[in-house]
Amino acid sequence: MPKLAAFPKAFITPLCKGSMGLSEWIELASKLEIEGLEWYAGFWEMEDEKNWAKFRRQVEDHGKQIPMMCCSPDFTHQDAAFRKNEIEKQKRWIDMTYALGGSYCRVLSGQKRPEIAVDEGIKLAADSINACLPYAQERNITLILENHYKDDFWEYPEFAQKMDVFCKLVDSIDHPFFGVNYDPSNTYLAGEDPVELLKRVSHRVVTMHASDRYLKEGTIEDLRSEEGGAVGYAKRLSHGEIGKGLNDYDAIFTELKRVGFDSWISIEDGVDGMDQLERSVTFLQKKIAQHWPVA
Repeated sequence: MPKLAAFPKAFITPLCKGSMGLSEWIELASKLEIEGLEWYAGFWEMEDEKNWAKFRRQVEDHGKQIPMMCCSPDFTHQDAAFRKNEIEKQKRWIDMTYALGGSYCRVLSGQKRPEIAVDEGIKLAADSINACLPYAQERNITLILENHYKDDFWEYPEFAQKMDVFCKLVDSIDHPFFGVNYDPSNTYLAGEDPVELLKRVSHRVVTMHASDRYLKEGTIEDLRSEEGGAVGYAKRLSHGEIGKGLNDYDAIFTELKRVGFDSWISIEDGVDGMDQLERSVTFLQKKIAQHWPVA
């Protein structure tokens, strides 16, 4: 049966900029009926490696664990020295994941720079991820590629945002310590169908981000016919309470159950407060019980 974790979506800026401490988030999250907390490599207190063991103890003292690390390497740069630096950053994030007791560390393709052709970008990203995989395997860490939208600090959207490019990149990497972190909401930001994407990669999915999106204006047809690419899509869509947005969790969980998924689902929600996050936890608990009934 899948296990639930939570990501501090509502608090990510203060946790990264220094106006909120991780101990405060751990206390808030400890009241949720979940098993884990997804971590983010950019938390300001994680710069000091002496803090790594301390926060692991704090989380475990509350009866939870840190299964997943969220980070944003940028591998689609034509400069080899730039990519080498990103690989070294990824290895440090793998070390961080290991120190926290985690099993999964995110990777991305990188930015969709206008000068990068699709085949070149896939090769740059795949070669860089492959360069990190032996290091991850030595630490028993699985690298998870997310169908992502855009890092907050990037100029361009995700190179592998579109379904066809993402699937080509996934297919180009064959390693036992590599898999997919599936995020259904990000598929809408690409103007595509989350269930269609899932069915194409479900056999490679090892973790999931659970969130929901709702349209602030217009229709799905408007969303998919808009010009202007990924940046424009974000303006129509907003994060919302899980179960009340566009995602069909029955269809998603039916497919995940079909392929034997039983790993971590991390909740990216709570932008309107902890009460909203609690309701999302309750919704997902009920859906998990429905699709993975205890024998």
